[in-house]
Order: sequence, then structure tokens, then C-alpha cells
Amino acid sequence: MLTRERIWTKNFVVVCMSSFFMFLTFYILATAFPLYVKDSLHGDQQQMGLSITIYVIGGVLIRPFSGQWVDRYGKKKMAIIGMVIFLLACISYFGAKGMFMFLVIRLVHGMSYAIASTATSTIASSLVPNSRQGTGMGYFSMFMSVGMVIGPALGLFLWKDKDIHVLLLAICVIAALSLLFTLAMRVPKQNQEALQSVEPVEREKRRLQWSDFIEPKALPISVVGFILAFAYSSLSGFMSSFTVEIHQSQVAGTFFVVFALMIVVFRPLIGKIFDSCNEHYLYYPGIILFAVGMLLLSQAHSATMVLVAGVIMGIGYGALLPCFQALAMKLSPEHRRGSATGTFFLLFDLGYGLGSYVMGMIASMSDYRMMYVVAGLVPLLSAALYYVLHHRPRAKVSLHEQNAKLV
Repeated sequence: MLTRERIWTKNFVVVCMSSFFMFLTFYILATAFPLYVKDSLHGDQQQMGLSITIYVIGGVLIRPFSGQWVDRYGKKKMAIIGMVIFLLACISYFGAKGMFMFLVIRLVHGMSYAIASTATSTIASSLVPNSRQGTGMGYFSMFMSVGMVIGPALGLFLWKDKDIHVLLLAICVIAALSLLFTLAMRVPKQNQEALQSVEPVEREKRRLQWSDFIEPKALPISVVGFILAFAYSSLSGFMSSFTVEIHQSQVAGTFFVVFALMIVVFRPLIGKIFDSCNEHYLYYPGIILFAVGMLLLSQAHSATMVLVAGVIMGIGYGALLPCFQALAMKLSPEHRRGSATGTFFLLFDLGYGLGSYVMGMIASMSDYRMMYVVAGLVPLLSAALYYVLHHRPRAKVSLHEQNAKLV
């Protein structure tokens, strides 16, 4: 009788918790800082989006290098370096006395986030058996996703009294917890040795080439992830303002809780589907549900409609993110998983940052309803990109492999 290889080891739980607290910090600030800009700095919608965009720019600037650094210098070492800078950036907000210094710290904070998240994702992938990458990375991304959706609700709660010191103290504590879990990580030595044996060859072959920084095999699915992040940015950055506009401000925090519950409830099933079936069975229903939920949200007039939209979007988004991340790893060589992770998050972060700014522009020129209509139509574009960049090429590869076996 065959036994399945274990996923839930001590090290895997530790890296999941480190990632959870890091993403929780990110999304608390992604929700609270736009409100801080609006309420305390009297900024408009574009400036609210800029508080997120400048953070993402920091991540985008460093992402092409973070994957290479992880592959070359070691996963745990880069995770610790990234998290130390991440915590120091959180502390530095206490000294940000003007908009310029605030944005400089946001830029550095984004850089540290890129390094730490690339390293922790790569560590998680190395701890999961190859035969269960879909399930394992699905669980890992569940922790990321829960942080991604609990963060906005917690950010709204922490900002309810508009006290910046309470907010900053909370994120410093949470970032410190992430660092503690990072220090407790144990990366298998054999994986590090395997990477070291390959890396010198890689450096000789690819010195100063773009493929040192971007993993080509992870790029197509990462482009599709870019579109998803572009649309998702409209939720974390503007949900609070939208619910105020439709006179349902009390439901904003509950929306993110419902969104998170759907991800948690369906994530085990989604991982099993990825490992046992074709990824297309996850992508197409997932993107349709996400788009339908976003369009329903744009027409919401009651708290019930907002929450129903959250349920639908939570199921769709919960299927898509782990699918994309697992594919980026699965399609790339094992010794390039750091670069594959960096490539995926580079495009995902870029989509999130540009989306925050563009969605803010749309809202300022029209209203939040129109913004969510656009955010609902954008994912449909990713369906066409998915088919052209991933579905059709993979079908050709499968057909070629089948023909080769027959020969």
C-alpha cells in the first residue's frame, strides 16, 4: 500500500506562519494607508492609490534580482535579510513627518517585501513533495490569501479612531512575529547543495542575460496573474470608500471576512483538483466567478448584495492564486524556483500597483460603481491571455509527448 508523502511538517507550518504575518502587515497598510492619506493628508483618489503604488514600485524594482539572490545566496539567508529590513521599515514610519519621507519608506518597505516573499515562497516549494506541489502550494498560498483578506478588515478596524500610532504599533508587532518565524525556519541541506552544484554553471551560461532575473517558463502564467492582481487591487484599496458611497459602510470589514472564509473552506479541494486534474478545470470557472462577483459588487445597493459578491469572488480568487503560483513552480526547473517565484510576484505586484493607481483614476473621473464595472471586465481579458499563452501551448506539448510515446 502506497503512502502519500507528508506536507504538514514542522518546517512547512513555520514558513506558512512567517508568510501569513508578512502578508497580513502588507494588506493592513494597503487598506489603512489610503485612508490615512485621505483623512489626515486630505489627498484625492489618485493620491490614495499612490500610497500603494509606490510600495509596489519598490517591489517591482527588486523582484528581478530577488529570485537570483535566493538561488545564489540561499533561501533562508535572503528571507532573514528581507524580513529584518521589512521590520525596520515598519518602525521607520513613526519618524515619517512629511509625504516625501513617507513615500521613501514605502519604497524601501516594498523592496524588503519582495525579497522576503520570494524567499519564503521558494522555501515552501522546496519543502513540499514534487508529487503534491498543487496541494502543498495551495495550502501555503491559503495562508497568504487569508492574510490578504483579513488584512483589509483589520486595517479598517485599526484605523477606526484615525490614530496612526495605534496602527503603526500593531504592524510592528505583526512584522516582528513574521521575523521570529523566519528565524525558526529549517531549510533542507540537500536542496541547498543541489542548488549550489548547478548555480556556478548557470552563472557561466547566463551572465548578464535577462533570463538571470526572469524565468522564461514562468512568464506566461505570470502575465495572466498580472491581470488578476490588476482587478483585485480595486478591492483592498477602495472597498471602504465604496461602501460609504452606497451608504453601507458597516459591511466593508465583513466583506473581507466572508471573502477569506470562502478561500479557507474551498482551498483543500482546490489543491486536490490541481494535483489530480488539468489546471484548466480550476482556471476557467475561477475567473468567471471572480468576474461575475466583481460585476455584482458594482451593482450592489445593500449589504446582502455586497456579501454575496464577496462569497462568489472568494471562491473564484481562491481557485486562481494557488493555481498560478503552483504552475509557475511546476513549469520551471527545480534549481530556478527562486527566479520563478520572483517572476510570478514581479508581475503580480506590478498588476496590483498599476491597478491601484488606474482604478483610483477611474473612480476620480466617474465613481466607484464604474470602477468595479471595469474591474469586472478586466479578468475576462485574462481568459483570452490564458488560452493563448498557456492553454494552447500546453496542449501542443501534450500532443507532441503522446505522439512520441506512440512512435
